[in-house]
Amino acid sequence: MSEPLTPVSEPDGSAPPAAETRVPTVVVDDVHLTYRIVGRGRRGGTPAAVRRLLLREQAPGQRSVHAVRGVSLTAYRGEAIGLIGPNGSGKSTLLRAIAGLMAPSSGVVWTRGQAALLGVAAAMMGGMSGEQNIVLGCLAIGMTPTEIANEYDSICEFAGIGEFVHLPMNTYSSGMGARLRFAIAASRAPDILLIDEALATGDARFRRRSEKRIRELRDEAGTVFLVSHGLGIIRDTCTRAIWLENGQIVLDGDANAVVDAYEDQHDEGAHRAPRPTPRSGAEPRVYAEPSSF
Repeated sequence: MSEPLTPVSEPDGSAPPAAETRVPTVVVDDVHLTYRIVGRGRRGGTPAAVRRLLLREQAPGQRSVHAVRGVSLTAYRGEAIGLIGPNGSGKSTLLRAIAGLMAPSSGVVWTRGQAALLGVAAAMMGGMSGEQNIVLGCLAIGMTPTEIANEYDSICEFAGIGEFVHLPMNTYSSGMGARLRFAIAASRAPDILLIDEALATGDARFRRRSEKRIRELRDEAGTVFLVSHGLGIIRDTCTRAIWLENGQIVLDGDANAVVDAYEDQHDEGAHRAPRPTPRSGAEPRVYAEPSSF
């Protein structure tokens, strides 16, 4: 995909403002994502399996889940985008597609540069020490041995796991493992950083450090996607939010405005503090009415 097109001039003949030139890092074009869930049921052995293969039939107890339905969006360098929505709305599935871990059933996902997915369930080698996992994880995100040596101490300090770094990962609590994963992924500013509920674990001090690091990554001209049920984190760290419901985009725009609308729909009557002022005067773009889901 070529560089984004920009106007040659304004209506009065002047050059367009520099802010109009924005570099897209992620383009999702009418993407549908479907996966299959296999439940219990009589399979019928090898003959039945061959028959299903030839006739392209689903196995007993198997059903398809249409997790993302015709989503289109464009993300730009320097943005921090929060994905919000109830459980089962397609947020994590969409992240996996952007990371290249799941192929769309239809539509196209385009990315500029490397997309690094960080999730609470991200796999690490449980039988290996934290130290060894730091080396492997850093190599996986493209760091050189020299860069790893230079960043090793800061990764350990950020994760706050102390002497546990020398012990196997299977001795860690879930929070310690999540902190180490975040520290590894955030040790280098990737072109696109995808974070799936990674800030939900850890104490308040670690969350503050994580939120600060997200801002730094955003300011270093990367793009950050953050999936979280913590709406306060979305307000504090994101410039833009996308509300997903039943696999479709309901609202896309300024983070504060989108979170306000989401809270009005899902937390009606709840007491909330005075709302922050939206960061931009532009109204969020409404894609569908929440009541239609």
